[in-house]
Amino acid sequence: AYAGIDEDIHRLRVSGAFQWAGMEDAPNTQTLSYDTRVWEKSGIGGILYNDTNGNTSQIGGQLSYAHHLIIKQENEQYISFGISYKFVQFRIDVSDFENAGDDPNIGADISSFNSNFEAAFLYQLEKFFFSFNASNILDKDVKVFDESEPQKLRNYYAYTGYTFLLEEGIYELEPSLYFKYFESDGRSETDLNFKARKITEDGYLWAGISGRFINDQSFKPLYFSPMLGLKKQKFYAAYGYSYNINESQALNSSGTHLLTLGIDFQHSKNARWK
Repeated sequence: AYAGIDEDIHRLRVSGAFQWAGMEDAPNTQTLSYDTRVWEKSGIGGILYNDTNGNTSQIGGQLSYAHHLIIKQENEQYISFGISYKFVQFRIDVSDFENAGDDPNIGADISSFNSNFEAAFLYQLEKFFFSFNASNILDKDVKVFDESEPQKLRNYYAYTGYTFLLEEGIYELEPSLYFKYFESDGRSETDLNFKARKITEDGYLWAGISGRFINDQSFKPLYFSPMLGLKKQKFYAAYGYSYNINESQALNSSGTHLLTLGIDFQHSKNARWK
């Protein structure tokens, strides 16, 4: 639903996430994303990603379409609807498995292709926003692997927040809450976030912090992530660091690093900052 939210902007981002830094074959992910407005009230977007974790790897992406409607211009009241087609190629490399040839269940190349859909809703009223997503709407085909794997992989996301303006809009403070529910087993997580932004003549500077909690374990914290970034004219850069505070902290003391670089084409001074 966010695709093409800003008029006159072609937004391109590339990101890298490096988990369990310093460990051999640690998980890492590279992502390329793009979105833009294509018609007066419609936007499109796309994501491509590559993810590796030891002997497993995933290559996938999604294509998105969004439609944006103005309910009332005077109070900046908008509503957006979006739908995405998602796809992923999952592979297990068994070339270095010991005695792999003796097990008839292990072949030279184990892989599967899955695709699914996601639907989204976004509402804005002045500086308040609320969004709801339903992901992996279709049941998963698990015939390639163990049929005992869960087939219902639907996840539901709710994201809401409010932006407070200070000193005639030079500074912005944005607390927000992100909730994720897993239909397959009833688990849920909550992210509590806070972002501060300073508007400059040619962009903005921002800093924030996010904490994730497990709701069904007495709101147990998983990690905290400080973040910072800047937008200068057409260029964007951001860095985040995730510090685990659960049991895995003893094995992953170096945390997770996230770097994002981007560029915006045909930037308009009248576009809403995001």
